[in-house]
Amino acid sequence: MSAENTKRLNKYISDTGFCSRREADKLIEQQRVTINDKKPELGTKVAPTDKVRVDGKLIGAVAADKSDRVYLVYNKPIGITCTTERHVKGNIIDAIGHKERIFPIGRLDKPSEGLIFLTSDGDIVNKILRAENAHDKEYEVTVNQPISERFLQKMARGVPILGTVTKPCKVSARGKFKFTIILTQGLNRQIRRMCEFLGYEVTKLKRTRIMHIELGNLKPGQWRTMTAMELKTLNQAVKGSRKTASRP
Repeated sequence: MSAENTKRLNKYISDTGFCSRREADKLIEQQRVTINDKKPELGTKVAPTDKVRVDGKLIGAVAADKSDRVYLVYNKPIGITCTTERHVKGNIIDAIGHKERIFPIGRLDKPSEGLIFLTSDGDIVNKILRAENAHDKEYEVTVNQPISERFLQKMARGVPILGTVTKPCKVSARGKFKFTIILTQGLNRQIRRMCEFLGYEVTKLKRTRIMHIELGNLKPGQWRTMTAMELKTLNQAVKGSRKTASRP
């Protein structure tokens, strides 16, 4: 079997949509994974004819063209938590109720709403969450007091939070209490922390766009399958991603 036809075990498991590569490494270390009924080591390569099982359950290989993968666009309502942990009340997996095993790409805070992707393709998750390509994410934000020009300028230039200064970004007023912001970062609770530093409190936060894909007419709680053109453009956009990003 040529090396070209083999794949590292953690990537093989991740590509199937079972879990991330990091989680796959944990499963391997815990000896819960077998290849042809034998317990492998980290870094073991898998050939197309090999039978990989997790806890005794056969894990099917991903189709070469990924035609068997699921890619969803979801309007996450307020109160839903972006976790695959099914014991967490209001988890995103139960909220969607899809028959395939899927997981969210990145996250939105529980009190936030709007656009998020879910997929069964572990490989594209890793690529999208890498920062080097600086993918746009657009948000509509409502705050608790009138927006000043000084506030907009400071938000755009960068705000010190979490031991760093946020990258310059585009900020535009949309009303007395409302503005839009386009980020290329994903720091933890970034927009809320930025506003808080400047003396404002976020009362509503909605993500409306990720890269070229917009929320559109999806109502809170609704989801749709990504179109072939959206998926093609998405794959082209993340081609060559290398660095890992902070969690959004």
